[in-house]
Amino acid sequence: MEVVRELAAYVAAADGQVLTDAQRDAACRCVLDLVAAAAAGIDAPGPRAVRKAAILTMAGGALPIWFSGQALGLAGAIWCNTAAAAALDLDDGHRIARGHPGAAVIPAAFAAAQEQGASTEELLQAIVVGYEVGVAVGAARRFYANTGMWSGYGVVAALGLLRHTRAGQLAHAFAIAGVGAPNQLHAGAGPAFRAQEGSDVKEGIPWSGVTAANALLLAESGHSGPLALLNDHKHFRLEGLVEGLGRQNYITRNYVKFHACCRHVHGPLEALLGLLAQHRCDPQRIEAIEVETYGGALRIANRPRPEGFTDIQFSIPYCLGLAAVDGPDALLPLTEAAVGRPDVVAVAERVSVRLDPELDARFPAETLSRVRIRIDGRTLVSPITAPSGEADAPPSWLELEDKLRKATRNVANPSQQDMLLDALNKLRDGDHAPLQEVFRTLRLGQA
Repeated sequence: MEVVRELAAYVAAADGQVLTDAQRDAACRCVLDLVAAAAAGIDAPGPRAVRKAAILTMAGGALPIWFSGQALGLAGAIWCNTAAAAALDLDDGHRIARGHPGAAVIPAAFAAAQEQGASTEELLQAIVVGYEVGVAVGAARRFYANTGMWSGYGVVAALGLLRHTRAGQLAHAFAIAGVGAPNQLHAGAGPAFRAQEGSDVKEGIPWSGVTAANALLLAESGHSGPLALLNDHKHFRLEGLVEGLGRQNYITRNYVKFHACCRHVHGPLEALLGLLAQHRCDPQRIEAIEVETYGGALRIANRPRPEGFTDIQFSIPYCLGLAAVDGPDALLPLTEAAVGRPDVVAVAERVSVRLDPELDARFPAETLSRVRIRIDGRTLVSPITAPSGEADAPPSWLELEDKLRKATRNVANPSQQDMLLDALNKLRDGDHAPLQEVFRTLRLGQA
């Protein structure tokens, strides 16, 4: 049987099933984390441009563009809200799939839940199923490419469950979404591709939501797709791709980010912050910062003089410079004021990044780094450092609330933050209606 038919059968069987307490709790935590990222990202350059384009090209509809007071139809709302969620690189990630399921799946699920009048349990089930399918396909790839190539499968799964799409149509929707996904091979593995630069495309995640939503609507209207798309041993590890669906609980195994930058930056950043806190170094007296890390971290651009706001998120040297000058909250959130600062560039140009074979051998299961600071004729060495928020040490609900407050401090006042957190806690108690209302009515920043 074609893999897409098996994915469709899993989604159809999940419709109406009861979530476990662990799944429900994980889904609520993912929503809290994603909302923090989306609210913080509302004023970033990428989401501003997406809202302008979507309103011009996708006018009409009643689904909210979160925190803006505006509304669009299904694809437009998904595009805008996913763009905000992915803008600051504060959204969750999954080590197994090497990408970011939450920014794609959660905005789509909320849009479809409102459109369909779904219950809170159905909404959370759609999020769980979306993670399960998206991560499964992402993990099955035999090549590396960015999230937008596989996140649409998770979006189709979440939308299909909420819309109760027939299994046959859903199989074609998966196939159409797979063909229509943004081409992210330019950022794939191998010497033919340049180091990944930062851009507002954000791995194609926002646009993959648009193509996935349209794939589902097309399939429901009778459009066909190539059903054998995933049945290719050269490109996908087919063994185990679908057999464990529903038992993998991928949503309970994601990581959370506490800095607005690529995950490859987090290990070096936290290693540096540990040394700075321990030794109270004056950043102006630092002679050199040496980062030892794994190969994936060398595949991002790492420019000491990033070319704009989003490129900062893909620069280990510049992010380390920001942290050295501004302290541990320099990237929670990242703001446009960080662009082109001479004091930060002065530190960034003293940062070197090199491959450590031992750390590289532990990637992608682990993303580890070690940092050495040369200052005043001595060398300070950090321990091997894993970034915080990993799946084996998940943050508490209170830590996620604290992340939201810090991340949104430039776009929301304390009373607005309280309103948002109250709605998120009501979701945790079993009622998503207050959160949908906050998405519709609360205006943040210059949205």
